[in-house]
Amino acid sequence: MRERTIASHFARAALGGARRRGFDYSGLLQQLGISRQLLDEPRARIAPEQFTLLIQSLWKALDDEYLGFGSAPSKPGSFAMMCHASIHCRNLEKALQRGLLFYSLFPDAPRLTLSREDEWVRLSLDDARWWDPDHFLTESLLVIWHRLGSWLIGQRIRLEQATFSYPRPEHGSEYDLLFPCPLMFDGEQSSLLFHSRYLTMPLLQDERTLKHFLERSPADLLSRPDDGDSLSSRLRRLLSRDTARWPDLEAVAAHLHISPQTLRRHLREEGTSFQELKDQLRRDIAIYHLGRADLSLQQIAEQLGFSEPSAFHRAFKKWTGLTPGAYRAQEL
Repeated sequence: MRERTIASHFARAALGGARRRGFDYSGLLQQLGISRQLLDEPRARIAPEQFTLLIQSLWKALDDEYLGFGSAPSKPGSFAMMCHASIHCRNLEKALQRGLLFYSLFPDAPRLTLSREDEWVRLSLDDARWWDPDHFLTESLLVIWHRLGSWLIGQRIRLEQATFSYPRPEHGSEYDLLFPCPLMFDGEQSSLLFHSRYLTMPLLQDERTLKHFLERSPADLLSRPDDGDSLSSRLRRLLSRDTARWPDLEAVAAHLHISPQTLRRHLREEGTSFQELKDQLRRDIAIYHLGRADLSLQQIAEQLGFSEPSAFHRAFKKWTGLTPGAYRAQEL
């Protein structure tokens, strides 16, 4: 219930390849409960599981794991076969090398390379040859390979830097959920930088755990934003422990053993504020419950700390551009 929701931008971007192919996805959206109103509203959000189903449905409908963005299609099942080819490697470096070798066998597949830079490793992606105006395939491949590697060794690989071959996009504010590290734009290639110590770590997964992993991946990898180690992420986890009693900024600062002024400054440096974090969490919890029939609108408002349903109604429309009722109507 505390999972971050997905910006509507990513749903619109994911559909770009289908539009390019002339595929009519209106029936698919209706089946998934994604309304045109939600899709067209820039502030709107969708639930992670809904986004996972959208990606999986598009793969099946287009018969292409690259969703129409690549130079040539990638047949569904390619990612799974790559994982089966890599799962028995003795460490992460061997697994990544074998996975990249697998995709290099396809002439039109995106080119990924692994290179050493002293104590660092760079995973680079040549994204110059495909049609990807919203950078959806670039973002997806970098996220998938990073999170696949983390899953294989059973711990999150800390990113030191993410570089992109294009200017900062309009949805750049969402990048902290995808790439929780310093960002660089207008680079020569899109890439991720991390410490080489991870490469020697043994794989903790096997055929049994891979079977379960592949039931929802790699779509699931895209729909689970990386909380990372930022102060914003730590605060979100702290606030989500008890949403019935929202602590104020002073109480949170005391819990973290820092002054309120220092807390405000650190959050400002991360491009956010205490109120914004609280509103984002309340928004995501509201969307979770609106997609189910477990609570009434009044009960949701009470759980989020609103004294009146009308105040919740106004706040939710400000956060998402849609009313709670409109969300529930298209979800259920």
